[in-house]
Amino acid sequence: MYDRIVIAVDGSDEAERAAERGLEFARVFDAAVDVVYVVEWKSLRLARSADEKARLRECGETVLEEIEELASAIDRPITTELTEGKPALRIAEYAAERDAGLIVVGRQGLTGFGKRLLGGVMEQLLHRSDVPVFVVPKGASDATADYSDLLVPTDGSEIAADAARHGAAVAQGYGSTVHVLNVVDLQAAGGAFDAGGLGREFIDRLEANGEGIVEDAATEIGDEGPDVTTAVVRMTSFDGIAAGVREYVDDTDIDLVVMGARGRSNLGRRVLGSVTSSLLRTLDVPVLVVTRSSR
Repeated sequence: MYDRIVIAVDGSDEAERAAERGLEFARVFDAAVDVVYVVEWKSLRLARSADEKARLRECGETVLEEIEELASAIDRPITTELTEGKPALRIAEYAAERDAGLIVVGRQGLTGFGKRLLGGVMEQLLHRSDVPVFVVPKGASDATADYSDLLVPTDGSEIAADAARHGAAVAQGYGSTVHVLNVVDLQAAGGAFDAGGLGREFIDRLEANGEGIVEDAATEIGDEGPDVTTAVVRMTSFDGIAAGVREYVDDTDIDLVVMGARGRSNLGRRVLGSVTSSLLRTLDVPVLVVTRSSR
């Protein structure tokens, strides 16, 4: 599933940490690695001389050399590319050109001008890329080889099912236990009803539906070999599904979340896009985002 991995770097500590995780991922899956640095067109336009433009490119070359040293330390060959353009668009294009199976980025990176780059680029990339994106947050631990407990939130959608297959592949590589979770958002469900609240029978149906969703996903994942545990949690606060996922991550010491970027809830509303966006901003564990269903 991950024969080739593209790692996007920008010289920040967060991007370097993401590169370390990406290189370790490549070692486990025996994947080829391309490391790309994009010199932003806007930065080049702001440069006042040819020397300033040259320094921007030299900065990129230096960053790529540093990643080459990291790769050499773990005996992992890589290919590096210095390119120019709009970062999110160019990274997505480059990954497509290289037929990559995964893109790795850090959350909250910095450009040479002190402007937040990979934070904004990350979200743009999720909208543009057909390739799954592995996002490493600023608060992620330095450990790169331990994904003992992996979480797959699911709403029963096709893209969530694709995410489950990615979760199964990662779990096989790392010997992980896969946690399959469905969050029943009672506040969202109650929006379709009177202010008096939901009836017990309807809540039971929501939870039964969630049980069916996680069992279906668990069966598919279990067929691939990993150990699987399932859970359905009920959220009554206005924080909704993202809060339920965050609580589960904290309570069960999850090391990695694998989820779809766009999906449908039990009530047919699009939710995983906003849920994923919220989680990417708030989780301190990496998130592997499947950006488009392959079905």
